Amino acid sequence: MPWRNKILLTLGVILAAIITGVIVIALTTQPSAPSLRVTDAGKSSWYAVYFTAPKNPPKESNPPDSLDAALTRFIHSARASVDVATYQLDLPGVVQALLDAKKRSAVVRVVTDQNIFNDVKQNQSLKELQKSGIPIIAGNPKAIMHNKFVIVDKQAVWMGSWNFTLNDTYRNDNNGIVIQSAELARNYTATFEKMFGDKKFGAARQPGGTTPRLTIGGSAVENYFAPEDRVAAKIVARLRQAARTIDFMAFAFTDDQIGAVVLERAKGGVVVRGVFELTGSDTAASEYGKLKNAGLDVRRDGNSFAMHHKVFIVDGKTVIFGSFNFSQSAEEENDENLLIVDDIPLAQTFTTEFARVYNLAKK
Repeated sequence: MPWRNKILLTLGVILAAIITGVIVIALTTQPSAPSLRVTDAGKSSWYAVYFTAPKNPPKESNPPDSLDAALTRFIHSARASVDVATYQLDLPGVVQALLDAKKRSAVVRVVTDQNIFNDVKQNQSLKELQKSGIPIIAGNPKAIMHNKFVIVDKQAVWMGSWNFTLNDTYRNDNNGIVIQSAELARNYTATFEKMFGDKKFGAARQPGGTTPRLTIGGSAVENYFAPEDRVAAKIVARLRQAARTIDFMAFAFTDDQIGAVVLERAKGGVVVRGVFELTGSDTAASEYGKLKNAGLDVRRDGNSFAMHHKVFIVDGKTVIFGSFNFSQSAEEENDENLLIVDDIPLAQTFTTEFARVYNLAKK
């Protein structure tokens, strides 16, 4: 073989080895499967819904992805503004994303709970934001500012049951959703301004400035804020329309009016299944005993930490969810938000989460 051919052959072998090595490196350095659960059914042109994947024992130091990473990405997408209403905050990635947003000249504002803000054991992340020049308004000292929402560029909203904490991310069952809608963002911004600008919290805040009924991506959406919108009545009205099924997951379910309509629909032939958070379910205030004694299929959750969802799924097509616990405190005193969404794929996604929680729960 001529010497030139030998050189070309050698170079070809070396090049092939280099290419093979690059492919191997690329394959072996791909991130592992995310610990949060978001399926194709949980995504649409206008939303992406996420659920925590709690582990026992929790693995806080080794999640390649989770709700905190999803929220961090959402905040990183901001170009002009980030408004945050959060009950609690201790996630380093979320804190850094807010600091980074401010550094790139986005307007960052925060509303939080006054008692949390005054608690030295819980306020370190909030104080870090404040020290950087991010304005923080804390309110509702007699109840709780219980919202957990973020508005980015007045075009999109993050909301759900999930507090922005390590505990709620890696121990508790929770949901979070990003919704791309300027109309919905206007509702949340109007309520945010009442708290941040007017310093009106709880029962001091008046209704108005929002559009309760919207159409987003072809789906009917109702959006309410507590206490000003009398949210329990809106939930009751929707549950009363149930024709086939009601599934629910409830961190706190003590509202007699909501409990009564669930019993009413069960007597009317609607199949009811529910999971209660274990803590508090054995108290006289809880609806668990009433529904159980009536023969309904209700269980107490099997998570050794907390089942923190606040969700109703009606007839497999409507989802009721948000920060709003099914309690008089949420109805009359706390700062809360809620969505009622008629969207079959979204309902199917929540039903999958319900099935997981239900199957782990105790009869």
